[in-house]
Amino acid sequence: MTNTLHRRGTEESLAGDYVVFARVAKGFNEKGSEEKLKTFRRLALRHGPVILPGIAPEEMEKLSPVEIAERTDAQGRLRGLATFDNLDAVCAFLADLKEADLGLSINVSGLLNTVEICCQRNGIVRHSVEQSLGIKGQVERLPEESILEISSMCGHGMVSFNLIRHMVDLVKRGKLTSREAARILAKPCICGCFNINRAEHLLEKMRQMS
Repeated sequence: MTNTLHRRGTEESLAGDYVVFARVAKGFNEKGSEEKLKTFRRLALRHGPVILPGIAPEEMEKLSPVEIAERTDAQGRLRGLATFDNLDAVCAFLADLKEADLGLSINVSGLLNTVEICCQRNGIVRHSVEQSLGIKGQVERLPEESILEISSMCGHGMVSFNLIRHMVDLVKRGKLTSREAARILAKPCICGCFNINRAEHLLEKMRQMS
């Protein structure tokens, strides 16, 4: 199960949103896992990830690959997770991971049909599939779908609805660019999987509709 499973949006929008991560199982494959996670991060960097846990967007081009590979998150954990905005990058990354054979479980969150394409290209037979059934209950209390598309990119729900609305307002009034607002929205996301590029596109779409 992954908290990146519940991202919302149209098929077109979600076609630019993929999260790849490596799982370490306590008591099973912990031995040597730190170096394996560093390798995961180094391989991810070859394919232009949108964001990696523990790395602020503005730091991506300033830090060396070694520094990025060894950077821990706010809780001091080394995270094997990378967010991408295009299918070709994901497919190429999976090819590298297959060759590296790290001995870790690799999960990919994204549209099932496109992820399956990556698996087939690389001769990978997927182990299982998990699907989100959406939100049940008092859905009338939820904000508008355009807000949910952005907030659901943080698996822990740390990007608040009101912060998103505030950023939308600032973008519409020309106080911030869509890119600047997307970077601000990424900061509360402790899981480090907030797709800034997709957020920028969604914000720009809302600006143009005003």
